[in-house]
Amino acid sequence: MIRTLIADDHPILREGLKHILADCDDIAFAGEAADGHEVLARLRQEAFDILLLDMQMPGKSGVELIRQIKAELPRLPILVLSTHKEDLYAVRAIKAGAAGYLCKDNAAQCLLQAIRKVAQGGVYISPAVAEQLVLEMHPAKPNVTPHSLLSNREYQIFLLIAAGVGTTEIATRLNLSAKTVSTHKVRIKEKMGLANTSEFVRYAMEYGLLQ
Repeated sequence: MIRTLIADDHPILREGLKHILADCDDIAFAGEAADGHEVLARLRQEAFDILLLDMQMPGKSGVELIRQIKAELPRLPILVLSTHKEDLYAVRAIKAGAAGYLCKDNAAQCLLQAIRKVAQGGVYISPAVAEQLVLEMHPAKPNVTPHSLLSNREYQIFLLIAAGVGTTEIATRLNLSAKTVSTHKVRIKEKMGLANTSEFVRYAMEYGLLQ
């Protein structure tokens, strides 16, 4: 039996995932968490066979949380669930230690297959993500996009800004000060050659980074 910890800050989505697992003979819902700190607490309290992890939750989340979990529990498979399509976010998650990346839009159709593969030591990613990983390792790195130059935190903040989230709300979501968020925004502008929020939105739409 594959004991599964579900980590997502949306109760409705957690209930949906539990419903999918309910009729499965070899996969069991074994616990849930609503933010990064709760995830770490649950993992330290008991053993799970796999973690279903939302990429963006309050507090510590995303690549930062994946890295900490893998540092403490290197053998625990992590399957990332995200609203973001399989783009640079997926590549960053896999490089941080996740064993799979699944868009929430496809979760109902692919979740059980993905859980079984990852729990058995495999990797669950799309062909597009596999191709991007190969390009990341290629010394020539052709067609480097401006957003690929951002750090993980900068990329996270860039997507939030492009989605219309204000500085104060971003700071609250990521447990940062508003000043730190503003500093990151300046660096993002410099790295990507963007002048204002409108250009953030236009760029994100052009590259299909917004949902």
